[in-house]
Amino acid sequence: MTYRSLVTEGGKLLQAAGVAEAELDAWYLLEYLRKERGSRSDRQWYLLCREEEADIEEEKAYRELIGRRAKRIPLQQITGEQEFMGFSFLVNEHVLIPRQDTETLVEEAMEKTGKGDRVLDMCTGSGCILLSLLKLVPGLSGTGADISQEALKVAVENGKRLQTEASFLESDLFEKVEGVFDLIVSNPPYIASDEIGTLMEEVRDHEPIGALDGSADGLAFYRRLVQEGKDHLKSGGWMLFEIGCTQAEAVMELLKKGGFQEIYVKKDLAGLDRVVGGRKPKQEERKNV
Repeated sequence: MTYRSLVTEGGKLLQAAGVAEAELDAWYLLEYLRKERGSRSDRQWYLLCREEEADIEEEKAYRELIGRRAKRIPLQQITGEQEFMGFSFLVNEHVLIPRQDTETLVEEAMEKTGKGDRVLDMCTGSGCILLSLLKLVPGLSGTGADISQEALKVAVENGKRLQTEASFLESDLFEKVEGVFDLIVSNPPYIASDEIGTLMEEVRDHEPIGALDGSADGLAFYRRLVQEGKDHLKSGGWMLFEIGCTQAEAVMELLKKGGFQEIYVKKDLAGLDRVVGGRKPKQEERKNV
């Protein structure tokens, strides 16, 4: 079969399986396959050579990839990588796939940090938030904490991949965290338990449930982050969270009750509430209250 016929066939199979953007995924899988085989795989090559015939081994391998995607295994878990903030991160079934929504959190964190600051990324997963910050803000140092050993292995590999020094710690939230930080940032589990079943198959069946389930109301981790995190935040430091688009008011109230000031919400590119932040009062400000 020609490469064009393969991609067309793959797109139809994925569409029949209910895969969103089936034709695009069919192309990405061919691109990935050829790249893995050390062959040219860019769009220009495809436009020039799409009527050429693939060899038997290519056909077989491509159909295997299409079969996996048709089972709703995420494309990123098949290819093993995902772009985030302009960097390529390794991903697998042990970490959440980095999403564009989370770039809003990184952009906000960049505004709150500078040279010499220490950052703690709680529930770090793949490490994409922390490592992006360290790459983009000169002079930062940081620690990523997660309860999952398997997730931390991915984060460590991503640090090597990006040639970025960061420390990673296995910890149940702040259980083993020492010291204080200028910024605490987190994209914690925030899906309400009874909503897990409504998620797309790719997410519900193939991404780690522990990184999704935020308890009955989706707020359990925010409560602990605010209460336990205060002691690990410097005077005047910031705490920033990614949130579900309906959770802004509730998370802002948690920060308010925790004594934080300058509490605000930031929308993502789609216009949805995506980040909530608050600042720990400076010592002199607390004295004047």
